[in-house]
Amino acid sequence: MGETAPVRGHLPDENPGFVGRRTELERVSGALADHRLVTVTGVGGVGKTRLALRAAHGVARRFPDGAWWTDLSQLDGDRLLVALVADSVDLADHTPGTATTGLRRRLADDRLLLVLDSCEHLTEPCARLVTELLAAAPGLTVLTTSRRPLGVAGEHVVPLDPLPPAGGDALELLRRAAGQDFPAAGPAGEICVRLEGIPLALELAAAQIRLQGAEAVRDQLGTRLDAPPEARFDLLAHTERVWPSRHQTLRAAIGWSHELSTPLERLLWARLSVFRGPFDLSSALAVCTGGPLDRATLPAALDGLVRSSVVRPPDAGGRLRMLDTIREYGATWLDRTGETGTVADRHAAHFRGLARRAETEWHGARQLRWYRTVDAHHTDLRTALDRLLRTDPDAALDLIGSVAFAWSCRGRLREARDGLEQALVLSEARGRVRARALWALGVTLVLQGESDPAQEVSERCAREARNTEYAEYTEYAAPEEAPRGGRDRPGELTLDAAALAGLLALTTGRPMSAYVVVGHVLDAARGGPADSAARLRCHLVRVFALTGLGRLAEARRGALRLRALCQELDEHWTRTALEYQLALTGLLEGDPRAAAGHARAMLEGTRGLGASLGVALGLDVLATALAAAGDGERAADVSGTGEAYWRATGQPRRGLPGLRALHEKYTDTARATLGEPAYEEIFVRALTGLPQDGLDRALEGPGTPA
Repeated sequence: MGETAPVRGHLPDENPGFVGRRTELERVSGALADHRLVTVTGVGGVGKTRLALRAAHGVARRFPDGAWWTDLSQLDGDRLLVALVADSVDLADHTPGTATTGLRRRLADDRLLLVLDSCEHLTEPCARLVTELLAAAPGLTVLTTSRRPLGVAGEHVVPLDPLPPAGGDALELLRRAAGQDFPAAGPAGEICVRLEGIPLALELAAAQIRLQGAEAVRDQLGTRLDAPPEARFDLLAHTERVWPSRHQTLRAAIGWSHELSTPLERLLWARLSVFRGPFDLSSALAVCTGGPLDRATLPAALDGLVRSSVVRPPDAGGRLRMLDTIREYGATWLDRTGETGTVADRHAAHFRGLARRAETEWHGARQLRWYRTVDAHHTDLRTALDRLLRTDPDAALDLIGSVAFAWSCRGRLREARDGLEQALVLSEARGRVRARALWALGVTLVLQGESDPAQEVSERCAREARNTEYAEYTEYAAPEEAPRGGRDRPGELTLDAAALAGLLALTTGRPMSAYVVVGHVLDAARGGPADSAARLRCHLVRVFALTGLGRLAEARRGALRLRALCQELDEHWTRTALEYQLALTGLLEGDPRAAAGHARAMLEGTRGLGASLGVALGLDVLATALAAAGDGERAADVSGTGEAYWRATGQPRRGLPGLRALHEKYTDTARATLGEPAYEEIFVRALTGLPQDGLDRALEGPGTPA
């Protein structure tokens, strides 16, 4: 049997414990063929997410542009709804327009399935977004899960009931979850009936079966569920007077699991509810310790919650998580203990500290590790930022200023800009924290192509940097005791302000201005490029400026020296940018083979950083080099893949002015050599194929030149 062709999009791996649901799967699959919006509804814990995921995997091949998954449970409000959806469809939204502009453009011509999981707490914002996207994208189909319908015109609702409690599917789920084989007649069958076939309740029971045995669990559930409602530990009282009976059963089952937990496990359960994304042991220790929970007792309590299926087992990266329904239960208990604000503040402080450590470690061998750490904890960094914007804007400015550059490198420009602009308005903090945030905002605006606002921010950044360093200098009685920079010499803040001004000048076609501004501060500053990230960035801008000025041999020598230095430091971001500059220099010097090698080295680096804009830029310079070398077919293939990545940024092709002119020149030559129909066929095939496959093909070739 031949290999199955890959499918575009991104869907999480399926839960191996999926059981039954054949009829429901057929209903959802059929509905997706006939309706553009399908919503699976049901109470918490009934299996909506599992069903939607299985259905999406089953129908993915119907959609040429893929099936894409968005988990909305991590959001605590709708402010970042569009950003999260954009991220889930690989749109590293660089557009400066309204929140949905880039997303509508990304989806407009595609035939894809978008799955929005856990919409119940964002029903109205989701309804507005889905309505807008369906109107803008005729080929879009949306599958949502929610405890209630969205209420959008044309919505087809598929209600999901629990598994038949006396049927084989409920018993099979219990068997798989418990890792034991049970006869149909006996305690296991009675458990299924008492828990009304609700999958989450059965999983909780299975965890206790592993610990106590089926008969003990059957007896305990009998005592709990036969008791009057007020004695069922159903402590999540809702403002509505009447709950569906099966929802009461689920809540009683969660309460029963809570009752069986030790006091320390209950306390930890409540405190862990502050995490909206996956968490690791170190984060749990930082946020949840206090009172009887300390560094010695917390790991054992966490292990107990994992054994009882309250916390999901760690993934390959050591990250754990709680299902949304169980997290909600813990949050209510946290509120009852009066600790909600205290734990939320500890959570925010922890992730502010993590952000600051990541920034400190950016310059050096731990850069890639911290970059990935920031990416892995993105959800909780956003949660912490939202908390601090409400409670401590100065701390919020510190947090977002620490991570915004990493977010921008990752393609999260809209989130970085939104957080920076809010914090700069709300915070009254001056000095280093404000100068750093202004620098990060300026970089974000440049990457969005917003040159006029970037110019204004660049000037503010330079003023704040000068004033801060001068004030710090004057605090010292003796000049030799003052920090580097100050009255006579620029410090790190001024160096970064100059790098920002130089970057803006480069992207607007003013290489001489870039050369002068960074040259001025570098000539006045003490130290070499290895001394700090700010110095390295200034040297990088100077190399690009030399290239733009046509001083190619000087630019290449400077770039090679900096690249060797980055290799010693194990610094990734600047090294990747230098490979781009060396590729451009190779093209300008008439050496397309060397240019192609450097372009591939850049692509390897940007792929490792997950930077779609960098990949798009690298593919452009590689396509140009291939066309210049006379390899029109591969140039067309790489250029088509590049167009796919540019569309993922939400922007038309950009880049340094010199490269744009070369790209147009050699592309025209390749089209003429191959013939327009042949070139266009290859280009479109690459554009509509899997982008990662196109990138793999692009990376096949000679390695990086020395």
